[in-house]
Amino acid sequence: MAGSTFQTNPYDLNKLLDDCHHGVLQLPDFQRSWVWDEDRIKSLIASISRAFPIGALMTLDSGGEVNFKPRPIEGTPVAAKQTSPHSLLLDGQQRMTSLYQVALRGKVVETVTTKKKKVRRWFYIDIRKSLDPSFDREDAIIGVPEDRVVRTDFGREAVLDLSSVEQEYYHLMYPVSQVFDWDKWQDGFDKHWRGDENESIREEFRAFKRQILENFKYYRVPVIALDRSTRKEAVCVVFEKVNTGGKPLDAFELVTAMYAAENHELRKDWYGDDGVKGRHRRLAETLRPPGLDTGIIANVANTDFLQAISLFHTRNLRRAAEAAGKKGKELPAVTGNRQALLNLPLEAYKRYEVQVERGFVQAAKFLHMLYIYRIFDLPYQSQVIPLSAILADIGDAWEHEANRAKLVRWYWNGVFGELYGSAVDTRIARDFIEVPAWLKGGPEPSTVSETMFRADRLKTMRMRLSAAYKGVNALLMKEGTQDFRSGQKFDHTVFFGENVDIHHIFPQDWCKKEKIKPDVYDSIINKTPLSYKTNRIIGGLAPSDYLDRLQKGDETTPSIEPERLDAYLASHLIDPLLLRANRFSDFMADRQKRLLSLIEQATGRAPYIGDVLEEGEDVEADEDTVEAELTIAAE
Repeated sequence: MAGSTFQTNPYDLNKLLDDCHHGVLQLPDFQRSWVWDEDRIKSLIASISRAFPIGALMTLDSGGEVNFKPRPIEGTPVAAKQTSPHSLLLDGQQRMTSLYQVALRGKVVETVTTKKKKVRRWFYIDIRKSLDPSFDREDAIIGVPEDRVVRTDFGREAVLDLSSVEQEYYHLMYPVSQVFDWDKWQDGFDKHWRGDENESIREEFRAFKRQILENFKYYRVPVIALDRSTRKEAVCVVFEKVNTGGKPLDAFELVTAMYAAENHELRKDWYGDDGVKGRHRRLAETLRPPGLDTGIIANVANTDFLQAISLFHTRNLRRAAEAAGKKGKELPAVTGNRQALLNLPLEAYKRYEVQVERGFVQAAKFLHMLYIYRIFDLPYQSQVIPLSAILADIGDAWEHEANRAKLVRWYWNGVFGELYGSAVDTRIARDFIEVPAWLKGGPEPSTVSETMFRADRLKTMRMRLSAAYKGVNALLMKEGTQDFRSGQKFDHTVFFGENVDIHHIFPQDWCKKEKIKPDVYDSIINKTPLSYKTNRIIGGLAPSDYLDRLQKGDETTPSIEPERLDAYLASHLIDPLLLRANRFSDFMADRQKRLLSLIEQATGRAPYIGDVLEEGEDVEADEDTVEAELTIAAE
């Protein structure tokens, strides 16, 4: 029998990263560049800090039949490129590069935010939060700008200054760049907090070192090493398999297995059985439009549903603890994170499942009320979870006008504050607690009070990937925009019957002829909802020409009086005079102001209009970026 061509051994993480640093471990040159975003990096750091597995690596020993051109891990010294590697990393590039950049390289890390902005970050572990079991560990990992100062109010107020090591000591913030070498930092920390009165703080760091830092020092990663006898065909097949990847075991499957021990078939609840519709299908068919298989909440995942139930269950646990006189750290957190799902008892699931399902159905009605009809146009899938949980909690109270107005305002602040793109578990739990209290006369929820929409953001919203982009489209339809051709408002029937979508006002072809850059004419300022037929009439004509064509009509479309057409244009927050005169720059400035007024009306907060630019540069979402994101997901 032929022998095995691979070995599986655990390696110290520190040694693997050191091998990357010296070029002993490199990449095959066909691997894509490093593109992990800030939140993925935080999640990776959090996992290692808890000694959780991050998956196996796969390497190929050098010197065999397969002779790939090597390339060092991104960010390594020049000397690494001059070194002949002992092995190449086939699977695990994103993880190893991220860890090398944040933990060993000692330089600021270039990454990407959830808003697709290129930024430079230093990463820290909040010592106190990391030791507090009521905090989600990912919330204890923070990224700060290159100058190590976190600011709010558009750069005017510093809320966290880590620009010196003394400030790190004072704020109990440990730099991830020193997780493998803490002696010097600890010496300085002990001197900063010297004295008997600070013994408890020094003991906190010692506990942090034992419970957190030593997880990095002793962390071992399983490595599947293909030896140099591995043939080309085998390497290609293996590489294809590991990059395709299987679906990881998720919380729903784990909870299903636990409930099965109590003779409950969770999978049947969700997927149905023997001709009986499961909850997934019932939700998918809620408010299903004619001709389509699914409605607006069809993408609600089984874990989303469990998360909503977990919010109710953990809130009950917290209330019981409060009634028992517990305070502060003794109180359990209200949460729907993965750990909470794994701790969700069957009794709690049965208690809330009907109520929560009703909440998701009401959420679909709420979204339709806001003129959000398709999953494609939904700003944030993640925001459906707190929306549904809140509606399940307050019941029919959402039908009262004052409550409904507050809910609408909360929803649009989440969208235009772009607050549901990251750290959503914390945001979801906070809104579930704060919004119902607000409806009863309590303070504004943080999602409302923290939102500040930037006027210049409108210019950078060019793709449907942006939640705020989708939000503007829905707000315009809710405002009562009328189709340029038919004058119809875009209610549910017209939206689907006339194939309404968002289109350019100054057409692309015209803009290209006028040598206007795509990053200008593609912004949401130059787009509006229109029917398919109207967009066909517009074509690539100058506005003055297509408006003249609309006024004259043809054998299939009646003529339109100029005054009536002007009214249609005004319903889209368009100045008819500027559009008829093809005054693109003036149109863009004028419509930006009108759209900002519309957003202010929806959120109840004036947009920021100032000269402080948003941090980072825009990342163009081209095919390579999308492909890289898919690769990240597979890892």
